[in-house]
Amino acid sequence: MDHAFRRANGSQYTIGLEEELMIVDRESYDLVNAIESLLEDAADGEIKPELMESVLEIATKPCANTREAGVQLRALRAQVARTAAAHDLLIGSAGTHPFAMWEDQRIVARPRYRDLISALRFVARQELIFGLHVHVAVDDPDKAIHVANGMRVHVPVLQALSCNSPFWRADRSGLMSTRVPIFRAFPRVGIPPAYDDWDHYCREIDFMVRSGVMEDYTYLWYDVRPHARFGTVEIRACDAQTRVEHTLALAALIQAMVKELAEHHDAGKQLTPYPWQMLDENKWLASRHGLDGELVDLPSSERIPTKALARRLLDRLREHAQDLGSADDLEGIEDLLARGNGASRQVVVYEANHDLREVMAEIVDATVPGLQAS
Repeated sequence: MDHAFRRANGSQYTIGLEEELMIVDRESYDLVNAIESLLEDAADGEIKPELMESVLEIATKPCANTREAGVQLRALRAQVARTAAAHDLLIGSAGTHPFAMWEDQRIVARPRYRDLISALRFVARQELIFGLHVHVAVDDPDKAIHVANGMRVHVPVLQALSCNSPFWRADRSGLMSTRVPIFRAFPRVGIPPAYDDWDHYCREIDFMVRSGVMEDYTYLWYDVRPHARFGTVEIRACDAQTRVEHTLALAALIQAMVKELAEHHDAGKQLTPYPWQMLDENKWLASRHGLDGELVDLPSSERIPTKALARRLLDRLREHAQDLGSADDLEGIEDLLARGNGASRQVVVYEANHDLREVMAEIVDATVPGLQAS
């Protein structure tokens, strides 16, 4: 398989961020099928459609660190908010819309997405969820596999920090990330398998393509995947974040994780193998309880508070983030640990009046502060 993991390109550890955003009505806060009216060129990245016409994706260019990415991301959010305002629309960011119904959403008129609906039927139609994807460049294909394998252990902590979808179809789901089980209905999702090396990965992909179950590796929607065309490891586990500082904090933490694992590979070290079912169980615990529960500390097999595990990881990775120029944005992780993730903040707003439109108004106001006051 052709790839862009190149030692000579000088781009190791550069990051690119992708956010899936909601298009909502200014008065009712309902989702609106209006993507085609919001597509335009962007100096700081890309503005793209997604599966449904009520979803808008923004993507930064590759950036050296989260300082650079933050400039681009804030500019992109502001641009789409201003364009939306011209159509009496608003932009919001969270893992799910609190009261939208998937039956009311139109599918984007693009062959890939129509083919996806044809192949997956209801499973794809009900995928009314919003995620954050973080790409981190790696300079060698075998290293990318090592990093992707190692990142699987970190997915539950990232999930717990990023939980931002406690509501689904006008009801409180009882989960902090409802996005996780909704997306789990898709094939080829969740914690990925481990691969021996790049050749092993390519053989697995080739087998699946030849068998006709998918067109290419981009139809693997795992929480972590090597992205051959971009030369990155892509982390897809996180709910979309309402506050841009939380997006950047998660990106800074992920970038530091990739650096640590890449250096682990360069030192010739081997990853500790953990049972897939325990990685998956930790992800379930994170999506159910967020930061207020416990996870299994895999080296010891003991359950410990999720916040303690996240704190331990944050303290260990801070030096890597400093080397990358992204350490300042780790303050957003401190904020999540101290004041709760997006899901817990949504629940606080809801419990005041049991008003999901008030929850959505709060999401919109915080997505692009100062430009979308309700």
